[in-house]
Amino acid sequence: MDTSYNERNRVQTQRLKRLRRLSDEDLRRPIGEHWTVAVALAHIQHWDGRAVGALEAWRCHGLPLTLWTDREGTAVNDVRLPFWRELAPREALEQAIKTAEALDRIVADLSPAEAEAVAAQRYRVLDRSLHRSEHLDEVDRALGIQVDEKTARRAR
Repeated sequence: MDTSYNERNRVQTQRLKRLRRLSDEDLRRPIGEHWTVAVALAHIQHWDGRAVGALEAWRCHGLPLTLWTDREGTAVNDVRLPFWRELAPREALEQAIKTAEALDRIVADLSPAEAEAVAAQRYRVLDRSLHRSEHLDEVDRALGIQVDEKTARRAR
C-alpha cells in the first residue's frame, strides 16, 4: 500500500506549526461569515481528535471507522461552533498541533495490514492532509498569504 499520506500529513502539520508566528489578532481574523482562523483550527482539532478516537476504538474493540457522514459532520460543526468560538485563539492553535501530531504518529505506526483495513473503511482517517489542507488554505487566504498550489495539490 502507498503510504505517501504520511508525508502529506507531516507537511500539513508543519503548516499548522508555522501558524505559531501569528498574533492573537491574526488568529481572530474572520474566515467567512461565522468562522475565524482560530475556529478553523478548533475544527481541524475536533475532526483529527475524532479520527484518533475512531482508530483507538477500531483497534481495541473492532468498531467500524465510518462513524460519521458528511451530513452528520455538518450538523456536528453547527453544534460545536459556539464552543469553538469561545476557545482562546492560542489554545485552539496549540490543541490543533498537539492532536495532529498524535494522530500522525498513530497513523504512521499502523502496520501495512492495518493501514489497508483502515483505507478500505475510511481513507480520510489515514490521509488527514485532505481535511487539514482544505482549511489551512482558507486560513492562508484570510491572512493574505499566497497559497502554495503545489503544496495544496500534493496534499490532496
